[in-house]
Amino acid sequence: MSELLPYSYVSIEGNIGAGKTSLARIFSNRFHTDLVLEEFAENTFLPQFYENPERFAFPLEMSFLAERYQQLKHAQESAKANGKLLISDYIFEKSLLFAQINLSKHELGLFERFYSMIKDSLIRPELVIYLKKSTNQLLMNIEKRGREYEKSIPASYLDKVSNQYLNHLQTLKHERILIIESDELNFVDDAQQLVFLAELAGKNHPKGVHFIKA
Repeated sequence: MSELLPYSYVSIEGNIGAGKTSLARIFSNRFHTDLVLEEFAENTFLPQFYENPERFAFPLEMSFLAERYQQLKHAQESAKANGKLLISDYIFEKSLLFAQINLSKHELGLFERFYSMIKDSLIRPELVIYLKKSTNQLLMNIEKRGREYEKSIPASYLDKVSNQYLNHLQTLKHERILIIESDELNFVDDAQQLVFLAELAGKNHPKGVHFIKA
């Protein structure tokens, strides 16, 4: 165990544009952990999905399911073998949450069969930090980072994703969940805000869902 981080596995989560990858990178450097980042840029279905969701939703979600499983499984086994802590910028349930939004009833039924076959072989994070942002702030962040295929994402879709995350996380009564109101957070440029987040991550929180105003 690290002197600063009392958890062997921490996941940073949030909607599209919430800043989860940036925070995961910073925390990994600060706490000297292994790091696993979602390789969404490698998924060729993603731009096609944003252009034609009905046609490309199923191959997109199935490809993400396979990629996330393989990536997390390898990272978890490597961290355990090397005695390292692990930080990721997503939770595996992300696959199911997005599938529930994007897939038709019959597609979702098939997806859930595959999901249920593999999910229990992964280690669950000991702490999940969810960066909660308003849809307006998410849209501003998406515009700022300038990924062309993301610019067509409607606000209504971001609303659905935020609601899906929050509804799911609040069911996890036996895990440590920090839901941080983060519209005013700028941890990349503000050292004090980063210290605040690092101290939160370094505390031994009781199990349950905790709402935190940044």
